Amino acid sequence: MSHPLSDRINSLPVSQTLAMAAKTRELRAEGKDIIGLSLGEPDFNTPDFIKDAAIEAINQNYNSYSPVDGYVELKEAICVKFKRDNDLDYKPNQIVVSTGAKQSIANVAQVLLNPGDEVLLPAPYWVSYSAIAILSEATYVEIPSAIENDFKITPEQLEAAITPKTKMIFFNSPNNPSGTIYSEAEYRALAKVLEKYPRIFILSDEIYEHINYDCKPFSFAAIENMYDRTITVNGLAKAFAMTGWRIGYLGAPEWIAKACTKMQGQVTSGTNCIAQRAAITAVLAPVEKIQFMVNEFKTRRDVIIGLLREIDGFKVNVPEGAFYVFPDISAFFGQTINGITINNAGDFSLFLLENANVATVAGDGFGTPNCIRISYAASESQIREAIKRIKKALR
Repeated sequence: MSHPLSDRINSLPVSQTLAMAAKTRELRAEGKDIIGLSLGEPDFNTPDFIKDAAIEAINQNYNSYSPVDGYVELKEAICVKFKRDNDLDYKPNQIVVSTGAKQSIANVAQVLLNPGDEVLLPAPYWVSYSAIAILSEATYVEIPSAIENDFKITPEQLEAAITPKTKMIFFNSPNNPSGTIYSEAEYRALAKVLEKYPRIFILSDEIYEHINYDCKPFSFAAIENMYDRTITVNGLAKAFAMTGWRIGYLGAPEWIAKACTKMQGQVTSGTNCIAQRAAITAVLAPVEKIQFMVNEFKTRRDVIIGLLREIDGFKVNVPEGAFYVFPDISAFFGQTINGITINNAGDFSLFLLENANVATVAGDGFGTPNCIRISYAASESQIREAIKRIKKALR
């Protein structure tokens, strides 16, 4: 018997990162010792100064519905953060606080996209971008890149991808899954192309902003003639180790912010009140207070790159931010290992899970099918053991 689900949900792909996480949990429940390098979740605890702010909010009896677009005090703090870190001038009426950056992105897509519109996705891209476009009844168009150019698209590629139906482009720097960071010069070169197409809006996802290694990211909205067409999305999950607190936010032209508030008011309403009060403390804190996590991520990055380069068939570049490596493993396609034929990245990722007890994510969902994503948001000992297992399985 078929179930009468909507075409909308039937057309929606399952998140590959969440699917691999679920598979990992299943195998662990069976007693298998799985090292999980699939999820993009810091393995640190939320800093105490943020937890203390949440406890204070509880004691002050913050327990009522919050404003749909966020507490004014938090929106004012976010404006301070945007100016301090990104040289962006936003007013509180241009800020919308949501239940995670994912909701912020979904809100923007829902209020700007119509059926038939096209969304450009420089690949690799975060897995949910394409699904969010589908939910908005738009069509997504991938712009491919390769590890040889550090997974960056060129202005010529951007120009060639634009059609009369193009409505939005999603940028993500530092990038998930590649760790790539676009320089100011590279963003300005892409902006030169977009200048000719004033109907195209830019969503700049900057959730990994503070996790960078000697290469400070540049905000696309800081380009003078892009400010009125750019929606800047950020949040606290990654840099502050607050994934479960679910706080994301955006800065945008006021008319877009108002539309996002209207949309959110009919879906979730205001974000968790305690998490918002703690977020005020987090966004106003000096970046130096979380530098210890960034330093540790950099150490782990250097360790995992060194180890992966010792494996024949892994092609690895050096990511400048986030906490992922995205090796090209296409050299294994067509090979048979331990009686298992590797036809694609999905086969390879499954092989590593079942034969090395290491969870990774295939690159197909990120728009780059020759690669796999490996998260190094795990302890150095786990990373070393995981690569040791991978070497053994492939040997």
